[in-house]
Amino acid sequence: MKTHAQNHAASSNAPSAGYTIGLGGNPNVGKSTVFNALTGMHQHTGNWPGKTVAGARGTCKHRGETYTLVDIPGTYSLVANSPEEEVARDYICFGDADALILVVDATCLLRNLGFVIQVLEAVNSAVLCVNLMDEAAKKGIRVDLAALSKALGIPVIGAAARSGQGVKEVMDAAARAAKGEKGPYCNVPYPSAVEAAISELLPHVSALCPRVSSRFVALRLLEGDQAFIERMEQHYGFSAAALAAHIERARDALVAGGMGPEQLQDAVTAGVSKLAHRVFAAAVTEPGHCHQRDRRLDALLTHPVYGVGVMLLLLFCIFYLTMEGANYPSAWLSRVLSSLGSTLSGMAASWGAPSWLCGLLFDGIYRTLSWVVSVMLPPMAIFFPLFTLLEDSGYLPRIAFNLDGVFHRAGAHGKQALTMAMGFGCNACAVMGCRIIDSPRERLIAILTNNFVPCNGRFPTLIALITMFFAGSGGQMASALILIGVILFGILMTFAVSSLLSRTVLKGVPSAFTLELPPYRRPQVVKVIIRSVFDRTLFVLGRAAAVAAPAGALIWLLSNTMVGGSSVLGHLTRLLHPLGSLMGMDGTILLAFLLGLPAGEIVMPILLMGYLNAGTLVELGSLGALHGVLTANGWTVITAICTMVFSLCHFPCGTTLWTIYRETGSAKWTLFSAILPTLMGMVLCMTIAFVGRLLL
Repeated sequence: MKTHAQNHAASSNAPSAGYTIGLGGNPNVGKSTVFNALTGMHQHTGNWPGKTVAGARGTCKHRGETYTLVDIPGTYSLVANSPEEEVARDYICFGDADALILVVDATCLLRNLGFVIQVLEAVNSAVLCVNLMDEAAKKGIRVDLAALSKALGIPVIGAAARSGQGVKEVMDAAARAAKGEKGPYCNVPYPSAVEAAISELLPHVSALCPRVSSRFVALRLLEGDQAFIERMEQHYGFSAAALAAHIERARDALVAGGMGPEQLQDAVTAGVSKLAHRVFAAAVTEPGHCHQRDRRLDALLTHPVYGVGVMLLLLFCIFYLTMEGANYPSAWLSRVLSSLGSTLSGMAASWGAPSWLCGLLFDGIYRTLSWVVSVMLPPMAIFFPLFTLLEDSGYLPRIAFNLDGVFHRAGAHGKQALTMAMGFGCNACAVMGCRIIDSPRERLIAILTNNFVPCNGRFPTLIALITMFFAGSGGQMASALILIGVILFGILMTFAVSSLLSRTVLKGVPSAFTLELPPYRRPQVVKVIIRSVFDRTLFVLGRAAAVAAPAGALIWLLSNTMVGGSSVLGHLTRLLHPLGSLMGMDGTILLAFLLGLPAGEIVMPILLMGYLNAGTLVELGSLGALHGVLTANGWTVITAICTMVFSLCHFPCGTTLWTIYRETGSAKWTLFSAILPTLMGMVLCMTIAFVGRLLL
C-alpha cells in the first residue's frame, strides 16, 4: 500500500481522488494513529483526548486506487454541545464521505459503542475498526469480531494501528463500503410512545434527507435540535416550518404518553445505552481484574494530596534531567559553532568582503543563530522526549484532573492544565493547543495567561541566575528545586490572572466538561524520540531561528551605529535606566528584554554585550565569569529576583505573539496578551525593589 498525503483542514478542498472516507470515533481511541498509518502522514498523536480539533485530510493509494481520508474531530455523541462535536456531526451527516471508518478502543469498547450506535442510526455506509487489540489481549479481554459484526450489521476488523496490524484489512473493508456495499441502519428500540411519534413523522421526512436515516431525522425533529435542523435545511434546501403541524402532532402524542422534552432525551439516551450493553455482552469477554492496575494507579495519581506530590516530583525529575543533561552538549555545540563562525568569517574576509558585511553576517546574524541553537537544542532534545513519554503513557490528563478544581475556582477550564504543561516546552505550541478548550471565553483566558509558564527559551536565564545567586554549593539539585519554586510562582500567577480576567473583561460561568482518563500505556520509546525530535524540537528550533536571524542583524546595527560618540544601543540603555532602576534592575536589563522579543534565549547575550560595550553578542566561558560581570555592574540579590520575576511576567516572544494573532484573529487581544503580563511584571518588580530597599 503506497501512501501520499497533504495536511490541511478538513474543510479545505480535497485532493483529486475517487472516493472519500471519514475516520470517526471517541477521543483517544487511536483514530489519528489509524489515519497516519493509512496516509503516511505524521499528524501528532498522543495519549490524551482532543488531539484532532481542526481535522486533517490525506490521500491513500490502495490497490491501485486513490482515496481521500478525513480525520474527523473526536466526539462522544452526535448530539452536538461543542464546536468539535458540531464539526464531527455535520461531516458524518452532511459531509462528502462515501464511507466511514469508526475507530473504537478494544480495551474500553462499551464506552465507545454508544457513539457507534448513534452513527449507525444515521448512516449505513461504515466499517468498524477495533483498535488496540494487542493491549486488550494483554489484559485478557477477548473481542468476538464476528459476533460484533453480526450485532451491528457492519464489517468489523481488529487492528493494532501503532504496529500496522490490521490496517490494510480496514482499508479493504472501507473501500468496499465506499463503492456501494451498504449495511442496514441501526434501529434502536425506544419506548412505545417514542416509536409512535417517530412513525407519525416518517412518511413526511423519508424523502427529505437521502444520505441520512429518516428515523434519525425524525428523532432530531422531535427533540428540537435547532442547530441540526438549520444545518439540514441549508444542506438539503427544505424548510422545517412546512413540517411544523406534523411535528406538533407527534410531540402531542409524546406528551399524552407522559413524555416531555427531558423525558424524551432520557429515553433516547437510555435506548442507545441499553443496546450498547447488549452488543457488548454478546461480543466481549473480559476478566474482572482487567482494569485493576489502572484503578490502583489512579488512586495514587489522582489523589488530592499524593497526586499533586507525584506531579511535582515528576516535574522536578524532568527539569533536573534537562538541566544536568544539557550542560555538556550545549557547551560543545557552542564551541563547534563558534569555531565554524570564525572560520567562515576569516574566509569571507580573505575573499575581500567588506568588514561591515562580515560584521553584520557573522557577528550579528550568525552569532545570534549559533547562540539560539546551542542554548535551545540540547535542552529541547531532552525535555520534549521526556514530556512526550508522559503524554504517551496517559499521565497528562491526570494533571488536568488534579488541577481542574483550582482552575474552576479561578473561572478557567480544567483543560488549561494540559496547555499550561505544553508551555514548558514552547508557549507558541501551547497557544495552538488551547484549541482543545471548547468555550471561546475560557480558550481566550488560557491563551492570555499561558505566558506566565516559563518556556524552554527562558530556562537558560532562570537557571543561570538561580545557580549564581541562590543555589550556593547545592549544585544542580538545589537549582532544580529553586526552579520548581519559580515555576510554581508562575502557575500561581496563571491562577491569579485567570481569576482576574474571569471576573472583569472575560466574565462568565466556568463550563463543565468531560475529561476522559485514558488507559495507561507503555510508551513506544523509539517512536517517541523520533516524533518529538521532528514534530517538536526541530519545528520549534526552526521557528526560533527564523525570528532570531533578523534580530541578530538589528542588534548588530544598533550596537555598531554611532551617534554622538556613543552607539544607539548605549543611548537606548540610558533612556531606559530610570524605569529599570525603579523596577529593581537597570536600563541594560530592560533593553535586553526588549531586544530579546524574537527569542528569549538571546536575553543574556544581549545583556553581556551591553555591559561589556561589545559590538556583538558575548558568551562567557563560565558562570563564575558571568557572575563577576554582573556584580561589577551593580547586580545584587534583589536585581536577580526582579530579573527572574520579569522573565516570568513580561510580553511573549515574537513567535508566540504571531501565534496568538493567528489563533484569535484579533490585533486587540494580541496587544492585550503583551501588555497584561508586562504590567503585572512591572508592578511586581517595583514592589520587590521597594521592599528590598527598605529591608537591605
